[in-house]
Amino acid sequence: MVADSNIIRIEILRVLNESGKIRGSELTSRVIKKVGNEKMVHREISLLVESGEIEKKMYSKSHIEYELINISETVNNQLKSVHKEIEMIFEEIKEFEQAIQQNKIEFQERLRATIHFIHIVQSTDGVMKLLSHYPTFKKDKMFSQITRKISDCWESIMESIVHQPEEEFLNEVIANLRISQISSHSVN
Repeated sequence: MVADSNIIRIEILRVLNESGKIRGSELTSRVIKKVGNEKMVHREISLLVESGEIEKKMYSKSHIEYELINISETVNNQLKSVHKEIEMIFEEIKEFEQAIQQNKIEFQERLRATIHFIHIVQSTDGVMKLLSHYPTFKKDKMFSQITRKISDCWESIMESIVHQPEEEFLNEVIANLRISQISSHSVN
């Protein structure tokens, strides 16, 4: 039941994010098409209004509109948190490169760390690709800063791999990335 209400809530927010202001009847019908029933959808809309996430404007009993509150501020705050994360990852990669240059890290540890960084940057990159389909996110100034920082992270990771003393390092990274992909598919 909780999972259903979360799915309905996410769908309501997605529709409002795409549409901006929308009539209540249209919002309800679009959400019902994807998930839930009418009673649950109305309950979740009411909860979102009460929590202050969406605004309800009532012109008459038959004409009610909903919209997200401060969508640009909300989007900007979400992107700021992603930017902070990618900045931290970039700094970790730089510290890792410095430790490598001082020859303080063994082969297996360098391999694990490199794969770890690849997974983190890949995940963040995937989130940004999803968000790029929403104009509200793409228009925000933080969006381009994050994509540039992701690009910087990829460049640092590749530079690190290229400058490893072992010739087989890249092959080991690729082999280990494939193993993790195969094992995650076989679990499902």
